[in-house]
Amino acid sequence: MSRLKTRGLSLIELMVVLTVIGVMLMLAVPGFGNWIQNSRIRTVAEEVQNGLRLAQSEAVNRNRRVAFVRTNAAPARNAAPAANGTNWYVQVLPLASEVGDATFDATSYVQGGAFSAQSGATVAGREVFCFNSVGRVINDNNTLLGADCVAPADAANPEDINVTLASGDRTMRVELFLGGRVRMCDVNAASGQPNACTP
Repeated sequence: MSRLKTRGLSLIELMVVLTVIGVMLMLAVPGFGNWIQNSRIRTVAEEVQNGLRLAQSEAVNRNRRVAFVRTNAAPARNAAPAANGTNWYVQVLPLASEVGDATFDATSYVQGGAFSAQSGATVAGREVFCFNSVGRVINDNNTLLGADCVAPADAANPEDINVTLASGDRTMRVELFLGGRVRMCDVNAASGQPNACTP
């Protein structure tokens, strides 16, 4: 009977394989780091976009004025608005006859959350946006929140909320149009691309 020779890897072959794997990892790591940063920015921008859409849909469903508010306080009814807010909430705005009504107060808070605490993202833009009962963005200086709602000046120029990371090279923007359209775009995208921001 003949014995079959089994052949394994020599030490030199093993070292060559490990070197090739090491070089491939070194090339992939910087790209992977950028991918993680871009993913964080996109996640926060999606949270802003979803919060605005929630406020808009609540305004239509409840046939009421509803506000999307950024705050530094814990998300809760009537939390103070802040332009550099790291938290957000959606709240139904009261009619004059409902101010101080405990029944209304108990149901006016819709939902809230935090978007930049876990990601390190910075969110910049207006602190309060209001929607009317047909889902349009409105001016409102009677929110009783401590800040006024400001709508875009015209249909072609949206209000912007920018999301960036201090260590990243990418900025995502959430655009809010006068008619109520909410759109996320990439500030660095070339003009004419589908994900480019409004000029």
